Amino acid sequence: MSDEKPIVLKVTDQTGQTQELVALDGWRAMEVIRDYGLPIKAECGGACSCATCHVYVADEWLEKLEPPTPDEEDMLDEAFEVQENSRLSCQILMSECLSGLHLKLAPGSEPD
Repeated sequence: MSDEKPIVLKVTDQTGQTQELVALDGWRAMEVIRDYGLPIKAECGGACSCATCHVYVADEWLEKLEPPTPDEEDMLDEAFEVQENSRLSCQILMSECLSGLHLKLAPGSEPD
């Protein structure tokens, strides 16, 4: 048996329902959300060339994330309803230190 604890990603969808997902170390939050079948477009597949994986990061987690790159900031300019806590989930790499991270899927990120 392994003593490793699972990496947990909490995601609130556009209807307000929250689910706890198990993430793999090094995976993008977007990949975890998509692979669990939650309603996220993620059209570019993680290339940071669209804003369809836009999420809001819970305030207590903002300082724990790497800051957004200039490319991510440029893409967020294309997103709907951008807030101070907006990020692209394809740019958040899951790790043990991010276990418990809580994201909310933003308007406009749901599939058509």
